[in-house]
Amino acid sequence: MPSKVNVTFKVLLVSVTIILGNILKLRFISIDNEIKRSLGYPRDSLLNFTELSDSYGYTSEEHTVLTEDGYILTIFRINGRNCGHKLKRPPVLLMHGLLQSSDAWLDAGPKAGLAYLISDECYDLWVGNQRGNYYSRQHNHLDPDKDPEFWQFSVDEIGFYDIPATIEYVLKYTREDKLNYIGYSQGAGTFFIMCSERPGYCDKANVFIGLAPAARQTNTKSVLYKMLLEGVRHLEWALTNTGLYELFAKGSISQEFLAFLCKFNATSEAICGTGESLVDSFHPGSITNQTLRVLFGHFPAGTSMHNIVRYSQSIRTSSFQKFDYGSARNLQIYGKKQPPNYNLSAVTVPSVVLYGNNDNLVDPKDIMWLIKQLPNVLEIKKVSDPLWNHFDHSYSQFTKQLIFPTINKYLLKYSQK
Repeated sequence: MPSKVNVTFKVLLVSVTIILGNILKLRFISIDNEIKRSLGYPRDSLLNFTELSDSYGYTSEEHTVLTEDGYILTIFRINGRNCGHKLKRPPVLLMHGLLQSSDAWLDAGPKAGLAYLISDECYDLWVGNQRGNYYSRQHNHLDPDKDPEFWQFSVDEIGFYDIPATIEYVLKYTREDKLNYIGYSQGAGTFFIMCSERPGYCDKANVFIGLAPAARQTNTKSVLYKMLLEGVRHLEWALTNTGLYELFAKGSISQEFLAFLCKFNATSEAICGTGESLVDSFHPGSITNQTLRVLFGHFPAGTSMHNIVRYSQSIRTSSFQKFDYGSARNLQIYGKKQPPNYNLSAVTVPSVVLYGNNDNLVDPKDIMWLIKQLPNVLEIKKVSDPLWNHFDHSYSQFTKQLIFPTINKYLLKYSQK
């Protein structure tokens, strides 16, 4: 029989969760950017992808992709400052990680942001967005603010629908047969799902470059990350009963508070940098104070609660499997009580994997497990800096020196002018 203390604690926990859920789903009344500038927000934190890239002299375009199940994704094309129309072929597709958007590849600035570095080498770079973030929060008939069905997705649906649709769009627009794919964390894991579930699509890539690719996360060390995932998993029913299906949206109170707190030079590194390190691991000086002030204007970018629950499952299994709905519903959906594993042997594209030894989110042990499953690995590259962590792949000031040479090596190998 449960003790009164346990019962009281659970009641309080659920109550706090319900209150927090209602706070998290609220959005601030939009504050004019001019007012934010007067309050000291960094200019770059207030700009969208095209505004930000254009402000540094890059040419960018906005494109719209429609998935088979009706989601409307906004993606971007960016060209280097000195490339003109002399672009290498085929196109390159760069895909972000969990709770990010395309902006993540610009936040570190022209000297370190991967979108800038790649486009400066005159590759025809396309930068994707996955469903649920603020660039892809639309549907051809579902309203994300009214229809819970909009948010019934996880990496399973992103891999099955979003990645293939984006690849098809880019290839059709550029009149190319293949592209080169770079995926970070979730952006890599969803590529694996596509290869497993959509025969033929893996063949549309010349090369896959995975930056801390997230498949299973059995050995994740981050205590805060695991607490968040487990908390959402256990309290999903309470949160959804409050009408909360979207988590950590851009423009929510939680995101706006972070953007406000991190805009100050005095607090961005001490508080926001420390917070980021506690979620991942400490790497002093890797992510600059200026990048911290900018990135929290674009991060977190939002996702579904269903997706967060899916990640909570990934740390509780030793395989890379589909969403676990419980034995009864699994039987209805999959025809068996356990969710099936993804077929990683179907990732036949030549693959390159880069990872950090200090990554507390996608642990090196899980990277090594993944590599053993992939049939066509060209190179496994451990970043030389022993403190290189998960967030460094998108935000470090040392990207150009430590990971871009390997990326450029393989893009060049599979490109032509």
